[in-house]
Amino acid sequence: MCTTADLTGHLQQVADTALTIEELLRRVAEDRAAGKRIVLTNGCFDVLHRGHTRSLNQAKQLGDVLVVALNDDDGVRRLKGPDRPINPIADRAGIIASLSCVDYVTVFTTDTLVPLIELLRPDVYAKGGDYTAQMLEEAPAVEACGGRVSILDYVPERSTAAVVRRIRSAPLRDDAP
Repeated sequence: MCTTADLTGHLQQVADTALTIEELLRRVAEDRAAGKRIVLTNGCFDVLHRGHTRSLNQAKQLGDVLVVALNDDDGVRRLKGPDRPINPIADRAGIIASLSCVDYVTVFTTDTLVPLIELLRPDVYAKGGDYTAQMLEEAPAVEACGGRVSILDYVPERSTAAVVRRIRSAPLRDDAP
């Protein structure tokens, strides 16, 4: 029997945990030894929206274990500008880790995912439909490791930039909580 305290503790641990690269590699090695296919995807996931969740669910369907690598806060600023991220890495990692399709979350500090790809050697590297394999610096590294690149469906009119624009342009109401 699971008590409320047990469940709360477990959910808190899962929601707040991003694995170190060393711990991620250990767990993935165990999964791979059990015959599981490893799928890797990455992104900022700053303001989670339907396009993100659809892509993550599609990525999970490409294998058995889904690893999501998140850009650290400095990386998000380099990519998106000085006003980003909206949500700090601890919050972004907790949200992504709480999704049922996600098995592991880690954080990377480099400008590309190539170093992690070379260590992790995923069976599949999945990216959203706003990319092509030719656009990805990571594609040659994935293929050199024996993996394949999979481009996921694009969800039109669902982007973090569009969500942030709508939020920032909405008038503030005095009666809002």
